Amino acid sequence: MLVCCAMADNPPDYELADRMALTRADQVKAIGHPLRTTILQLLHERAATVTELAAAVDRPKSTVAHHVDVLARNGLLQVVRTRKVRAVEERFYGRTARIFHVATESSSAGEQATGDFNDFEVAARESATAFEQGKLWGFIRHARISEDQASQFWNRMAELVDEFDRTPRSGETMYGFAIGIYPTDHPTLPTAE
Repeated sequence: MLVCCAMADNPPDYELADRMALTRADQVKAIGHPLRTTILQLLHERAATVTELAAAVDRPKSTVAHHVDVLARNGLLQVVRTRKVRAVEERFYGRTARIFHVATESSSAGEQATGDFNDFEVAARESATAFEQGKLWGFIRHARISEDQASQFWNRMAELVDEFDRTPRSGETMYGFAIGIYPTDHPTLPTAE
């Protein structure tokens, strides 16, 4: 597993692995909750305390602390630094990896499995307002290609996702970025004679 060095202008502001294979059902369940997914996304920018996370998601600190604990118990979050505030030690949490993926038979042999969880469900829900406001940028295309070609496209998309994740944070608007490739039952023309 590769470890990335975090730099001040290259989020997040702590060291973490590039990828982590989720090998247990409880890890997959932990990452599937919408609030936990949001917490993980927030920590792509920088390490944060439970208090900061609670303020960002406008939820009670106890609720956020519970979800942070679930993520930490399952190896998805870790304490990346601490500081003393009066007599209390405040913990800053960070992700353990940039990308989490479900381990498959091929990924355990060294190949990369494909992607995060709930991404398109989350993207559909998040993008509804942008669509209504005419601010949704997107494409959908269909092409009959080989599995090897699809794998090559996936590798290129993963590089683009990594670039997006490492982009220095600026501006006032948080943008979502969804990308994927998937088999469909879309109709195809018969082979030309």
